[in-house]
Amino acid sequence: MILEPKITIKDFPPSEAITTKIQERVAKLDQFYNRITGCRVTIEQSQRRHHQGKLFNVKIDLTVPGSEIVVNREEHEDPYVVIRDAFDALERKLESYARKQRGEVKAHVEVPLGRITKLFPELGYGFIETADGRELYFHRNSVMDTEFERLDVGDAVTFLEEQGNKGPQATRIVSTNQQIPA
Repeated sequence: MILEPKITIKDFPPSEAITTKIQERVAKLDQFYNRITGCRVTIEQSQRRHHQGKLFNVKIDLTVPGSEIVVNREEHEDPYVVIRDAFDALERKLESYARKQRGEVKAHVEVPLGRITKLFPELGYGFIETADGRELYFHRNSVMDTEFERLDVGDAVTFLEEQGNKGPQATRIVSTNQQIPA
């Protein structure tokens, strides 16, 4: 970390133990992302009335190149618990940010679009023509968002393709409620 963390304790007497715990957790952040440029931690006692004990809130504001990551954890009777929860959440967010910076974000697969070319309602199956002109079998149990009986020849659908017992077949079929001409 480039800068020392700025720790602010509000509305209750400062505690060396709490400050040390926060500094320990801040020091561990480098293992998730080593280009942190600033960290501000504020722990305060809630001003809300509560029937038992005092409640604590923690806000962590972490500065990284090109962004800021903020975590708020509110109202727990034990300041150490609220600190732990806040830093656990911050670590998850920082780890996600670091993955995005490294380009390790999951790529979403483009769901293919096709159209229904043949239906055999009495037998419970049909065929979809893919964008590249292939014909894929599908079963009524693969239709996700509507009833099989409501499908018509020419309906546009999205689907996933998998290898079946007799070759490629369409699964997870979702109607787009459009008609595509043949």
